[in-house]
Amino acid sequence: MLWPSPPWDEVVYWALDLETGGLDPRTDAILAVGMIPVRAGGVRLGETFASLVRPEGADHIDPGSIRAHQLVPGDVSGAPGLAEVIERIHARITEGALLVHQAALDVAFLKRAYKRVGRRWPDPPIVDTVALLLKVAKRARLIHPDAPDQEPDLNLLAARRKLGLPDYGQHDALTDAIATAELFLALRRRLGAKTLRDVA
Repeated sequence: MLWPSPPWDEVVYWALDLETGGLDPRTDAILAVGMIPVRAGGVRLGETFASLVRPEGADHIDPGSIRAHQLVPGDVSGAPGLAEVIERIHARITEGALLVHQAALDVAFLKRAYKRVGRRWPDPPIVDTVALLLKVAKRARLIHPDAPDQEPDLNLLAARRKLGLPDYGQHDALTDAIATAELFLALRRRLGAKTLRDVA
């Protein structure tokens, strides 16, 4: 039996993006976070949160990652520590749902960060725009069985372009969070999603 699910636009979605020192949540540092809410079906630019994060202890920064986000150790050495930033993230994601592009990566980094600072993971509903892209592609194949049987491009920039959304700079946590929030709204409309369950 399915439990009732709230209408999608009654939920607050905190779009989040992380810039990290690599792709391994077990060893690589979170270097920056950007967040923006989607409230009542709209992106709220006046409520953004962004912060650099000071790596701690043995946190690793892969030199290859610097080419993407342009953050060098000196940029983050005076930033707030992980515990302080997690408190700011926690206050937001416990308000509703967590919205990310590529949950497998960002959520893994967040869970490890929570564990490291001694906080319990709040287990919010997670909305992943990658999963929504796959859902849109699957629906298109059901409606048009002769459509090419190919997976959608899951890159954030490419997915936005396909939906006619503008190009933004990449690998800045706040810019990517805004890009994710806008992509979510476009995909929600494409799916005709009516409840949180339809998008989570």
